[in-house]
Amino acid sequence: MRLYRRCTRIFILCLLGVSVFVPIFLLSHKLKHLNSDVSDEFAEDLSIIKHRTEARMLSAIQQEEGEGLKEPPFIVYKDGDFSSAVSFSSTEDTRIGESGSIADKANPLGKTVINHDVKEDGQKSLQVDRLPIYGAKENPQPNQFQHDQNVRSMARRALDEKVTEMKDQVVRAKAYLNFVPPNSSSHFVKELKLRIKEVERAMDQITNNFYLSRSALRKMKAMNSTLLKARRIYPDCSAMVKKLSAMTYNAEEQVRTQKIQETFLAELGGRTIPKGLHCLSMKLTAEYFTLEPEKQVLPNKDKLQDPELYHFAVFSDNVLACSVVVNSTISTAREPERIVFHIVTDSFNLPAMSMWFLLNPLDKATIHVESIDNFGWLSTRYNATLQKEGSVDPRYISALNHLRFYLPDVFPQLKKVVLLDHDVVVQRDLTGLWNINMRGKVNGAVETCNQVESSFRRIDMFINFTDPMVAKKFDAKTCTWAFGMNVFDLKEWRRQNITGIYHKYLHLGNKRPLWKAGSLPIGWITFYKHIVALDRRWQVLGLGYDSGVGPADIEQAAVIHFDGISKPWLDIGLTKYKHYWTKHVNYEHPYLQQCNIHE
Repeated sequence: MRLYRRCTRIFILCLLGVSVFVPIFLLSHKLKHLNSDVSDEFAEDLSIIKHRTEARMLSAIQQEEGEGLKEPPFIVYKDGDFSSAVSFSSTEDTRIGESGSIADKANPLGKTVINHDVKEDGQKSLQVDRLPIYGAKENPQPNQFQHDQNVRSMARRALDEKVTEMKDQVVRAKAYLNFVPPNSSSHFVKELKLRIKEVERAMDQITNNFYLSRSALRKMKAMNSTLLKARRIYPDCSAMVKKLSAMTYNAEEQVRTQKIQETFLAELGGRTIPKGLHCLSMKLTAEYFTLEPEKQVLPNKDKLQDPELYHFAVFSDNVLACSVVVNSTISTAREPERIVFHIVTDSFNLPAMSMWFLLNPLDKATIHVESIDNFGWLSTRYNATLQKEGSVDPRYISALNHLRFYLPDVFPQLKKVVLLDHDVVVQRDLTGLWNINMRGKVNGAVETCNQVESSFRRIDMFINFTDPMVAKKFDAKTCTWAFGMNVFDLKEWRRQNITGIYHKYLHLGNKRPLWKAGSLPIGWITFYKHIVALDRRWQVLGLGYDSGVGPADIEQAAVIHFDGISKPWLDIGLTKYKHYWTKHVNYEHPYLQQCNIHE
């Protein structure tokens, strides 16, 4: 009996084993038969199977692209055809047939979405939902370059028009919002505020991405609907006109105030002394007072009054700027041993200015540093010249700025002197100025009038010709001229008493407004009919503001002038002109390194 049960159990287990393993064997055999073209190694490695499948798909796509798909044809549009090139519609497509003709259905919301259905060789249509302005790849073919430029320009103009329309929508919406009571929270007010936020956000996206999306179009359309609703709610046109006029006036006042603030801050930045320059002056001053008195004197004092030498004058309190003027002048001179520099500064900066040239002596030229306080006659005989001229700018009321009108008193032994501003760089030898025929005139200067526009920089732009005395004595069409590099005949100056003429007009200007603030207008009327016009290549102006001075004009100029507020030693100096100045500064100097003065 036991044997029978044991045999039964074995038989049942065998049947179970057969029922389990036979299907597995049959299934594996079938799979092997289906994949007989694949090697055993390849079948076992699933990552390799995936790789081969992707490779087959890519090869199929490449073959399909080479045989069927073609790029849409380039079509050259005329200016009047732009409406057919850029479709307004976001729901209807612009269809281009094989002949290249265009059937345009315009949506009044704007030219922002291009949907071209290009049907060629039975292929599916190609749709472009955005009109990019920048970042699209250029077609390298030369004959299509101009076409691409025109399309981009036209698209840009279309985009600008839409942005302008959105701004107008916002202005109108805000005008309607002003009709609403201050604390109103009605559904319409909430809707109007929401539309304003949506359109403003859409404008920001356009500014960042340079295209107008369908979402922006929908927001514009929603805004139009809201504005139509507002017009029905507030139909009083006269009230709207008054409200818009008031908003326009307030906007103009805000713009005017902002411009005044911008001008003030720009002028403030232009006359601010950087920390580095202040540090440099302090270090030089401290070093100067450690010297023995006999070592504080600059050499070659015997040449200071020699009228046969070439005398240059600079009136400044800026140590680094004066060093650039001196270095650039001497480095370009043919006879540096005959050059004498007279630097006049204030008593505060006298030690620093003297110490700089003691530490950096000139090889052959002579330099003399003097304080304006040494001219005792300036505060007694000419005290009126230091009076305020209606300007808060210290550059215009500074004694150093007005000292140029007393050159014969500053240099009583000299016959001629060339006055240089501290914001110039000399690029050519200037000794030829002493050979210019002055023809009985006092001041040799470069005129600043624009040869193309005759009214530009005429004297009537800065002088008050409504005053009867001014209108009688001066010609309004007279061309202005530049301070910055001027050659003065001091003998003729003394003979014609130019300083006396200056005093007369200065006193008149203190009694009634005759000119704009500054020393330039009073200089133009003081030297009226006493000017010799120099060749324009002697001096090029405008490097202190963005005047668009070309490199060719700069290279051929004897002197380049950084007139304006963007001085090269300031952070606001124009980068494209700065290197003409910085190449004359030794930034490896220990004091400049310690004061963190760098390019």
